[in-house]
Amino acid sequence: MIRCISCGAEYALDEIIYTCKECGSILEVECSPDVSKDVFSCRKSTMWKYKEFMPVDQSKIVSLEEGGTPFVRCQKLGEDLGVDLYVKVEGSNPTGSFKDRGMSVGITKAVELGVDTVGCASTGNTSASLAAYAARAGKRCVVLLPAGKVALGKLAQAMFHGADVISIKGNFDEALEAITALALQGQLYLLNSVNPFRLEGQKSIGFEIVDDLGWQSPDRIILPVGNAGNISAIWKGVNEFYNAGFIDELPMMTGIQAEGAAPIYNAVKNGKKDIIPVENPETVATAIRIGAPVSATKALRAIYDSNGLAETVTDDEILNAQKLLARTEGIGVEPASAASIAGLKKLVETGKVDKGEKVVCIVTGHLLKDPNTAINACEKPVEVEADINALSRIITGK
Repeated sequence: MIRCISCGAEYALDEIIYTCKECGSILEVECSPDVSKDVFSCRKSTMWKYKEFMPVDQSKIVSLEEGGTPFVRCQKLGEDLGVDLYVKVEGSNPTGSFKDRGMSVGITKAVELGVDTVGCASTGNTSASLAAYAARAGKRCVVLLPAGKVALGKLAQAMFHGADVISIKGNFDEALEAITALALQGQLYLLNSVNPFRLEGQKSIGFEIVDDLGWQSPDRIILPVGNAGNISAIWKGVNEFYNAGFIDELPMMTGIQAEGAAPIYNAVKNGKKDIIPVENPETVATAIRIGAPVSATKALRAIYDSNGLAETVTDDEILNAQKLLARTEGIGVEPASAASIAGLKKLVETGKVDKGEKVVCIVTGHLLKDPNTAINACEKPVEVEADINALSRIITGK
């Protein structure tokens, strides 16, 4: 069933609904199958390995083989920071971000419901993923993007997969408000993270982490926070496995926001259960440039219930962490992804993360999602004649 997280009102799984009719709060899908973890052992390594925990018709699954992403132990960087560090590389999903997990379930639900048109507002990755999965399912796709605020790699994906791309003169929050109104009029099926089925796919990141660790929980999971769906989804996933008896402990959920777009951090700092939206969010990390996250209530619950933390990082700290991860461990990520590494570094330096903790950082999108920012952060290539002596002088420094 679908349940309101605030008042507990219940709705059927086949009802098209985004927020509670009784109190207006956000919704959550309840899922508690009675299975043994042994059923997963011989299955292909995609997120559908855990299909019993996905509340959709399994005969209608729309998939591009998402999930099963690399789980990389980063020994060099971990030793430098004094923690046992693992990085979950979500940029290895089909369209290059974690959003593919949610879209696989969301589009599957759209097929199940028989809708013709799907849509979203996006800072980039959501639109790229939705466009691809809508194409896979043969659905019309409409995306609203804040004009001039979307990285080129993501914009190219949305257009190339055939979405109707509309740039609006406003920020993400205004785009989301507009497309939500269209969804409520029945013009499309909304697949932003306010749709509870989106997060059902993203919770599989939590499934994979504990599976990758040999059915153990890490001490802490750190991830970037923008619209705040992912932190709550992962917390939901590890809780479902905990309640099923697959693991004995739970991780501390730690959300990292950019300084210029930090409503979740501000709420946690002040011990609040509600956010004050940031009217004009700004950060180089476009994927988390969101001032009024729709899943804020769920995110705050995940942080508080897990005894977790929230932190902010500057744009410079994000870009430095992006280079650090690439040049130390060979993992290339977009700026928003690097917020998790920048946040870990800051939390270690301030003593909020203990030495020796087993930490999993989620890096949410591929480096090539935002190639311009990556290029601008590096020195330009040296140009020389194709002469061996000139090349030798550059290579040897003599």
